[in-house]
Amino acid sequence: MQSVHTAEAVARAGEALADFIRREQRLWIITGAGVSTDSGIPDYRNAQGQWKRSPPVQHGDFMTSEAVRRRYWARALVGFEAVREATIGGAHRALAELEAMGYVEQLVTQNVDRLHQRAGSRRVIDLHGRADTVSCTSCGYKMMRYALHAEMARYNPAFTGLDAGHAPDGDADLEIDFSTFRVLDCRRCGGIFKPDVVYYGDVVPRARREAALEGLFRANAALAVGTSLMVFSGYRFFREAHARGMPLASLSLGVTRADPLLTAKWRAPLTPVLEQAVSHLKQTRGAA
Repeated sequence: MQSVHTAEAVARAGEALADFIRREQRLWIITGAGVSTDSGIPDYRNAQGQWKRSPPVQHGDFMTSEAVRRRYWARALVGFEAVREATIGGAHRALAELEAMGYVEQLVTQNVDRLHQRAGSRRVIDLHGRADTVSCTSCGYKMMRYALHAEMARYNPAFTGLDAGHAPDGDADLEIDFSTFRVLDCRRCGGIFKPDVVYYGDVVPRARREAALEGLFRANAALAVGTSLMVFSGYRFFREAHARGMPLASLSLGVTRADPLLTAKWRAPLTPVLEQAVSHLKQTRGAA
């Protein structure tokens, strides 16, 4: 399907999405980076599902290489401001409205920015964790990420105030000599601090994965919003839903890994289509 951007095409897509939601009633929704781009947080992939920049840090590299951790934390001092300062977008608000109207059985997000919760969504599972807290990988000591950043900034004044473009999930497009950057380890046991996110090469905790699956089993249909589903941790749910014969739909600007499985697909801008869908649903409820 070709991308649609005209006002008429967006209106048609919104009405079709509203029809899908009205027909299925209880949706399992999975969201990705496209939902938060209007909030100023860059996404990873282009419309063809390919990387826009170098792939993000790998879990094994972060845990075994101090050089990787130096680079990661130095770049985060610059890039994480995009996450901290991000404001709720129209897509977040529209999805929260759908939940308030009773159409969302479960919302699973691959994002780590917590913007769904700030918008008012309550039935949220942060599949890949959250970026605003860090934990010691040895003893489990937890602290807010902004506090750790503040400490690292005091120890590394030469790395504060640098100018670089923002990258996904609090990273920055910064390439300098990181060898002098001092990484702070756990104050209790000396273990490695790591953001509470699932890095590439890591696995989603079993309890979180099972909770998302239980939500899927309670729903009548699945909808992907702003995600290519290229990462298996998200795609696996659509594969399971397809095996169970559930209707599957996608709203995104590009291709998805699940395209061959979809019942319906709208390749269109997220926020206006979601807002149109919510408006249609409200109108038909009022007319009933």
